Amino acid sequence: MISFTKPHAAAVIAIFYLGISICALAQSGGSTLVAGTVVDPTGAVVPNAAVELSNPVSAFDRIVTTDHAGRFSIPNVPFNPYHLSVNGPGFAPYSQDVDVRSTVPLSLSISLKLGSSSESVTVEADASDLLENTSTFHTDVDRGLFDKLPLESASSSVSSLVTLATPGVAADSNGLFHGLGDHAENSFSVDGQPITDQQSKVFSNQIPLDSIESMEVISGAPPAEFGDKTSVVINVTTRSGQGMTTPKGNVTASYGSFGTSQAGFNLGYGGKNWGNFVSASGMNSGRFLDPPEFAVIHDKGNQENVFDRVDLQVSGKDSIHLNLGFTRSWFQTPNAFDNVNVSDQFGNSVGSTDQRSQIKTFNIAPSWTRVLSPHAVFTFGGFVRRDQYNYYPSENPLADLGPIQQETVSQNRTLGNTGVRSDLSYVKGIHNVKIGATYQQTFLTENTSFGIVDPLLNAPCLDAEGNPVSGFTAPSDCGASGLQPNVAANPNATAPFLPFLGCYDLTRPSPAVSDGCASSASALFPFLGHTDVKQLAIYAQDAITKGNWSLNLGLRGDLYNGLTTHRELEPRLGVAYNFKKTNTVLRVSYARVLETPFNENLVLSSTGCSSQVLASLLGCATPGVATPFSPGWRNEFHAGIQQAFGRYVVFSGEYIWKYTHNAYDFSVLGSTPITFPIEWNNSKIPGYAGRVSVPNLHGFSALMVFSSVAARFFTPQIGGAGAVPSVAASGGSVPFRIDHDEKFNQTTHLQYQPWKTGPWFGFNWRYDSGLVAGEVPFAGDTTTPVDLTGFTADQQMQAGLFCGKQFPTLTAPLTTCAPSQYGSTLVSIPAPGTENDDTNPPRIAPRHLFDASVGDDNLFHGDKYKWSLQLTVINLTDKKALYNFLSTFSGTHYVTPRTVTAELGFHF
Repeated sequence: MISFTKPHAAAVIAIFYLGISICALAQSGGSTLVAGTVVDPTGAVVPNAAVELSNPVSAFDRIVTTDHAGRFSIPNVPFNPYHLSVNGPGFAPYSQDVDVRSTVPLSLSISLKLGSSSESVTVEADASDLLENTSTFHTDVDRGLFDKLPLESASSSVSSLVTLATPGVAADSNGLFHGLGDHAENSFSVDGQPITDQQSKVFSNQIPLDSIESMEVISGAPPAEFGDKTSVVINVTTRSGQGMTTPKGNVTASYGSFGTSQAGFNLGYGGKNWGNFVSASGMNSGRFLDPPEFAVIHDKGNQENVFDRVDLQVSGKDSIHLNLGFTRSWFQTPNAFDNVNVSDQFGNSVGSTDQRSQIKTFNIAPSWTRVLSPHAVFTFGGFVRRDQYNYYPSENPLADLGPIQQETVSQNRTLGNTGVRSDLSYVKGIHNVKIGATYQQTFLTENTSFGIVDPLLNAPCLDAEGNPVSGFTAPSDCGASGLQPNVAANPNATAPFLPFLGCYDLTRPSPAVSDGCASSASALFPFLGHTDVKQLAIYAQDAITKGNWSLNLGLRGDLYNGLTTHRELEPRLGVAYNFKKTNTVLRVSYARVLETPFNENLVLSSTGCSSQVLASLLGCATPGVATPFSPGWRNEFHAGIQQAFGRYVVFSGEYIWKYTHNAYDFSVLGSTPITFPIEWNNSKIPGYAGRVSVPNLHGFSALMVFSSVAARFFTPQIGGAGAVPSVAASGGSVPFRIDHDEKFNQTTHLQYQPWKTGPWFGFNWRYDSGLVAGEVPFAGDTTTPVDLTGFTADQQMQAGLFCGKQFPTLTAPLTTCAPSQYGSTLVSIPAPGTENDDTNPPRIAPRHLFDASVGDDNLFHGDKYKWSLQLTVINLTDKKALYNFLSTFSGTHYVTPRTVTAELGFHF
């Protein structure tokens, strides 16, 4: 174990000198500059030649023109192989392959041969252009694809894009996605800035999709430069205005179902040595989150985004890059019918539940780049990112009572992430070396208040059957009413009354001061937690290319110091071989990865059990004992194949096997938004993922991604609230499927544009076999009736339960049902006597969802100014389906009903 004992400032200074002295760096971004000069056979420069750089798989395509000195420059080119072609009047067509793999700028010298003035190059991919000889399985997505991809979520469009365009991703509600069987073990790298905290719209605000130029989504074994949370790594390159001597941008406005309106603006401009790109957008919707009903109740929300990227070339060798961003979102927590007209313990209506949230996010990320030689580039940067999350309860706290919510809660939580990084890339011969370091501190402050609103949660009295009875303050009041005192000595007391908890019971306005209450009036219990998580990562890696072989060697070291400390040495290895005759690439890889705890409510989960009040609310197995997390570690193995079929189709597939010690998941306090990390003994996650791409073929292109992942976790719980500490755990290890296990999912995207200046059509088909569901009643055998009384009528309707031809209504719930007649339209329930939490758990029923869009990018065939019009329909068939049901993490949520949106844009 290593603890940080030196002052923080000293650590920052040390990392700077570390970056210089040993060339330590964390990759500063996933893009570089491709530049060069075009000359004729005599060496004279060729002005006005068209230079085109393209990748048929990612849909990247950029065209520039050489200046009066024959020079061209294409900035912000993401890492990928490309096909470059040059057309010059009076010259023969020229083409070559260009492989961009480093931040070291690529300088080309192109000599054209004389030819007919009518000759030109038509860029068509051959089989070799479709392949990447690398050991890391990943998916590249450029704006050329996702500009026309129908996206389900307007407020989490980046999550929607990753879910639809990336293999290995299971879709969940509220912009959440599960990468390769793990919960939220995903990270973003935005122009080199690491972001490993959760980015779904109930935790933080995502960067706007309009700010993204391209994405590389890594689903394979992560290279050494990436750490912390690596099941899926989204490597983002943002848009730049550098080189845009003529300002370019657009203004868009849209309106659609549920009163959803959006407006956006972006502008890029600059020169040879500078550039600025800015985007701003806002949206307002009557269905901001995915609600627990197919109908929409109490679900309004809005979001505002501002993003700015500044690039400045201060000298021939030095440049400055700055990302700025701010996002604010405000939204209601959607209600179920059970949350409408809630009654208190006396049967009086206290109104409908009115819970709301607000999230404010800002980000500042400057960096400086120095070109040391034609083969080496050094970068030093910093970043400051902060989320402030506010949760507001109903005005009347008693209205927060629900079937699975027994507390009212308010929260003001902040997560501030600051850090520095240095980076140097060196490329020469067969070597592409990166050596790097990142130091970051995450400041967590959790200010949370709890109060009991369920009079039966801590009832002092029991009836003759041992059921809790409301309306009493102390066990001494029970006898006069013919009731039993709910005390430990009573054999019928399964949860004895806790006097100190009664101090925070809002259903009993006059608790007893003699029981230790601060006053004779009920109050909220305050929890204030703070910690400072420090992390240092150092890595070195070399991508070696020799003939048909590609070898990736890497070593990473992580030092974590939060509420506990841990250090881990992590080798990363990968090998790929290109069989050029058959256009086949085979690859294998291995990675050891440090798994760090989730930061959201980390202090509450780690220290809450040491409080006698919180221990009772959080279900702590050992009250008075804190349950901090020990970082976990993972061994993962990957084996894959990439195969090109002519120039028309390319397939890439991967088998994955991951074994994690100390595996993380989330738990939730009732159905409140207070979710907190927990830690299981271990997990085993095998699966496969694949992608099929059809590059543009006479205006038609297609992409299909698919995966199957088994997420098997094993008891005991060893960390976090509710945990049985490992020293006290007994009974061995029991496997179960976590609620992001899915047998199969696939997305097929088709796109067709018959001619470049005409309308285009886009179509999505998404199939999900269904995530593991929460607690659903099932038949233990073929004869015993299924007891449904533990569910409200609304919950029965949400799950689509039925008994023969009888369906529940809000006024007439089902009570019991014979196993032969019991079933569900929305959940796949195991046959009688076959339920098993590992091999045959309840699952969400399979669903097919279809989306379509049609548009025209130049309605009036303008040259400088263009108008666009787009119509998008999500869930064409208005399929009624669930994302999840009573999920431990997120509760119950329905997929989006049919949604129609029209967008008008002006482009200049």
